[in-house]
Amino acid sequence: MGHFCVNCGAALVPRIIEGREVEACPNDEFVLWRDPKVATAVVVEADGGVVLGRRAIEPGYGLWCLPGGFVNHDEDPELAAVRECLEEIGAAVELSGLICVYHIAKTEAASMIGIAYRGTLAAGLSVSAGPEMLEVAVFPVDAVPALAFPSHRQVLSEYLRSRGREAEAEPPSGGVAARRVTRPSRARAGQTPRRMP
Repeated sequence: MGHFCVNCGAALVPRIIEGREVEACPNDEFVLWRDPKVATAVVVEADGGVVLGRRAIEPGYGLWCLPGGFVNHDEDPELAAVRECLEEIGAAVELSGLICVYHIAKTEAASMIGIAYRGTLAAGLSVSAGPEMLEVAVFPVDAVPALAFPSHRQVLSEYLRSRGREAEAEPPSGGVAARRVTRPSRARAGQTPRRMP
């Protein structure tokens, strides 16, 4: 497909700028820069698992995916993630952190920058399929079905890794840890112990 200058209408031609080939106008300084689209994905935690939707649209019709979608040009990515969850799984989601930022290479379209978040359903809410989903369901993290997009498999892998790091960082409770706790040292003679306000 040919592209044309927005200033004069001339057909764009290849030009090397900053070491890469781009399409540019032969008559003026217009350059067609191919910028990536920005998309979000959310791992929504619910009932001990994660929420997935089965797609009612292409690409990936009939396959499962994380809720998420494109960020509008005037939209904060976090707000886009919350909006997409509301549209796709029918429930407000509270974001609780960033999982990862990733690149999705494309050859026939603009590449994408993905921003993946972790979230939970707002208190007392349940999920329901929006117009872009055939159905939504909660899956245990060790029984997730085949996903529509490799990037969503990457996000889930990063999510599971982050959960593993959190588990390792948590202090052990009871048992050996309890025996390691030491009593506060007594104040030396003439010192007044500090008191918490």
